[in-house]
Amino acid sequence: MKALILSGGRGTRLRPITHTSAKQLVPIANKPILYYAIESVVAAGVTDIGMVVGDTADEIRAAVGDGSRWGARVTYIRQTAPLGLAHAVKEAQGFLQDEPFVMYLGDNLVIDGIAGFVQRFGESRPDAMILLARVQAPERFGVAELRDGQVFRLVEKPSRPQSDLALVGVYLFSSCIFDAVNAITPSARGELEITDAIQWLVDRKMRVEPHVIDGWWKDTGRLEDMLEANRIVLDELVARNQGEITGTSQLIGKVVVEAGAKIIDSIVRGPAIIGERSVIANSYIGPFTSIYHGVEIRNSEIEHSIVLENSKILNVPARIADSLIGKDVQIHRGAAPPSALRFMLGDHSEVSLTS
Repeated sequence: MKALILSGGRGTRLRPITHTSAKQLVPIANKPILYYAIESVVAAGVTDIGMVVGDTADEIRAAVGDGSRWGARVTYIRQTAPLGLAHAVKEAQGFLQDEPFVMYLGDNLVIDGIAGFVQRFGESRPDAMILLARVQAPERFGVAELRDGQVFRLVEKPSRPQSDLALVGVYLFSSCIFDAVNAITPSARGELEITDAIQWLVDRKMRVEPHVIDGWWKDTGRLEDMLEANRIVLDELVARNQGEITGTSQLIGKVVVEAGAKIIDSIVRGPAIIGERSVIANSYIGPFTSIYHGVEIRNSEIEHSIVLENSKILNVPARIADSLIGKDVQIHRGAAPPSALRFMLGDHSEVSLTS
């Protein structure tokens, strides 16, 4: 079996962060989202990986390399245009050949992994297997309708969903999926939809097995979903300290301090992670916060947020919360403090707080 990991999306819902960075490389608990996908695939015993890339190909290549750090082999497949998931499968046919494969969307997290699903697929050998999860807003996803436990219909982002079962973003296919992706036509939004390809299989009485997952899953395409994913992954951390804790500093709860980080006269309340070479001075880092590498925070407070590398938060007079702050951002105090702050800042931003 091979794997196809899709990492070519533009991430429009996470702009301005994704104007300058691949959304699959935004860190969750100080690890790029894409790494969780690779780890999940490898843990399922699949090490021959096709990585579908688009405009951010160079950045993805630099971060992933040849896959050897995971014991995998990564082949890069350039999608000629962002024309849908089924289009990505179509363009990867040369790599996949006639082998069965697992397709994993690179900005999704399945907390319990996919090893059990891959094993089940290998044992039962259906034409396709789709992972489903019950969601509160199914209109945001591809939705499956079941009849007597079997897949009856799939609709991509329906305006009036007839089911709360969303496609999770992990699919297992036999080579018959290539007949489907070559037979379907673009949807109203101009894309070759994977839901249409699977529906093509269903309509021809091919065996498409549903599997409703019990564990936690998250599509991290929006800010609130990314922060929730960060919260859940942080909550699984085991506390460790490889940095320098000085003065009146306190680490409370599950806190990870990575090598070279310095905590000076500050409180860090977990679950939280402080990245390599970061400096936290006279500040408060609240629960569910990920501080990436080389960050400097002085005389400030932040919680339930993600801060990317080499950013500076200096002398901010109000607590920052529920924020995603990009790389090389500077936030500092201006003439007068506001009463509340909430940010989603792209790379290289600078914010001066005034009245």
